[in-house]
Amino acid sequence: MAETKITVNNHGPLRVEGSFTVCDAEGKSFDLVGRTVISFCRCGHSENKPFCDGSHRRTGFQSEVKARQLAPPAPKA
Repeated sequence: MAETKITVNNHGPLRVEGSFTVCDAEGKSFDLVGRTVISFCRCGHSENKPFCDGSHRRTGFQSEVKARQLAPPAPKA
């Protein structure tokens, strides 16, 4: 199975590449028609949520992200 890669694009969407399934809140899968690359909206202006439609360019969305180490998860009670 191919590894899934998620890239946080500066001033743009989350790009997902590889083998994946996208489900709604009820657990129903989106029909991605064999796509192995998709982009998720981060700006909130897409007319095709949760997918990116390029609205970030028109709205001037700004968000720069640098990779970093996250704190360990809190222990479960």
